[in-house]
Amino acid sequence: MAKTDEEQAAKYHVGDVLLAPAYGNLEKPFTGKVEKVYDNALLVEIIENDPADQPAVNEMNHRGVVKMADIEVIQEAPAEK
Repeated sequence: MAKTDEEQAAKYHVGDVLLAPAYGNLEKPFTGKVEKVYDNALLVEIIENDPADQPAVNEMNHRGVVKMADIEVIQEAPAEK
């Protein structure tokens, strides 16, 4: 059974650090920090990337939108009080 959009979005939180695959002009996977959660995608700040991808990252203003299905959370954001 497929997850609903709400169930999938609830899995991710602002501040989560994730590993995302290469897409667009990026040739290597990168590490990003979630800035905004959409229905099926995440706006992330690119915090670590391959040096060969730096010109593309600069052009993207260190931001990218990635599909939730394509990422892996490597560090969860601290729980809100």
